[in-house]
Amino acid sequence: MTQQRPTPPLTQRRGPLRDRLVTLAATPDDHSSIEDDLITIAQLSAQLIAAASYASVTARQEDAYTTVAASDDIAVAVDQAQYADQTGPCLDALETARPLSVPDITATMRWPGFRDTAHRLGLHASLSIPLFAGRGQAIAALNLYGHDSTTMAALTAAVLATYDGDGLTSPDLDPGGAELVNGLTIAFAVRAIIQQAIGIIIAEQHGTPDRAYATLRLRAIDTGNSLIDTANAVLTEQQ
Repeated sequence: MTQQRPTPPLTQRRGPLRDRLVTLAATPDDHSSIEDDLITIAQLSAQLIAAASYASVTARQEDAYTTVAASDDIAVAVDQAQYADQTGPCLDALETARPLSVPDITATMRWPGFRDTAHRLGLHASLSIPLFAGRGQAIAALNLYGHDSTTMAALTAAVLATYDGDGLTSPDLDPGGAELVNGLTIAFAVRAIIQQAIGIIIAEQHGTPDRAYATLRLRAIDTGNSLIDTANAVLTEQQ
């Protein structure tokens, strides 16, 4: 059966990075386009965000961590140092589903393998951001590696505020950083709609979140609609 590509619930498009983040949030976790989205997000992040000299995306596949997308071999090398030690900011961000920043790489004592490799490659700061698809759970971590601690600090503050539900964009952000934060903000709104629909289905079925998500996913396939459109339909029916 052919899978339909979900459309972001936007009336205006304000940037490719924002659109990809929103599309990812509305895409079923098993959709064939997920890897393409992650690759594009890594590439656009390195191109557009001033704080990010390099970017990569870490995911867990078959009980092992792997870099599924990277803008440069330098990002891959820093990722690999963390995989070798089985610890590091990108791994912790993925497992905890919370952004994790290293404002001064040379000063961190928590991850020596990461610190030594990143410092040797001339990096000064990093930020790892969990990314989620339609199920609402973290499927990957976007890793931003930079030479400028000041610009990374402004981006980190804005990203953390977004995850905490603040929704405020710092005036210190460059256009690419603002686009990232905007995309994350709308992605959270998409996730909230899908999670509300899952909650309604749980109440109807007296079942589990996994079963409710599977039901929503099947309804989307049966009707030929996107996951977000199907979730909105469930909310409309409830009203």
